[in-house]
Amino acid sequence: MVRVGVVGLGMMGLTHLDVYRKRSDVKIVAICDSDPKRLSGEAQAAGNVEGQAQSGVAELQDVQRLTDIYQVIGNEEIDLVDICLPTDLHMRFGCDVLKAGQHLMIEKPLARHAKDALQLVEAAKTSPGIVFVGHCMRYWPGWTWLRDAIQDGRYGKVLSAKFTRLASHPGGPFYTNGARCGGAALDLHIHDTDFVQFCFGMPTAVTSFGYSNITDEPDHLITHYRYPDVPMVI
Repeated sequence: MVRVGVVGLGMMGLTHLDVYRKRSDVKIVAICDSDPKRLSGEAQAAGNVEGQAQSGVAELQDVQRLTDIYQVIGNEEIDLVDICLPTDLHMRFGCDVLKAGQHLMIEKPLARHAKDALQLVEAAKTSPGIVFVGHCMRYWPGWTWLRDAIQDGRYGKVLSAKFTRLASHPGGPFYTNGARCGGAALDLHIHDTDFVQFCFGMPTAVTSFGYSNITDEPDHLITHYRYPDVPMVI
């Protein structure tokens, strides 16, 4: 049985809670958010994916409802801390979880900047805790099927590949603040980059183009990935 504390009850926090509630090998010990309405289940979450979980918090029984994250971090009753906070808070609290020796589930992107992500990596090397980054698209049925088809060559060798993904504009002020969320590149396109690497490995070169419409970071991107044995992945 894994004892879990979920920090951040926005769209992704509610989605994670919905999954945990369905598992017999997980016990939700605590939920944590600075907004009392989210802790009570009154607030509606805004996010970047339509149709995500919006309820279930009010129905949770025998769960600690906390506003102080440090009542979760270092809590001996909690094995795993699930960080579903805004991107620019990941490094600070993720490192604190690892220093406390707890396991860490952390939403993507790992951090807003590469230097912060590397700091988290270094913290993980010296912690007994296991780190898992929420690159969930690797596990979506259609995506896993495609990856398997590429890997086993059931349709022959891949000569080139083109992937396209579209999404509606995200809701909430956080997602329109590129300085905090990183825009579409870090919030959504990171899934595509991770999946390309999952299928083909590390590229030899990457070139990305984009333009801004609703934030001060690129909202629409086109990326070329170069591989020695695949002419082009877009």
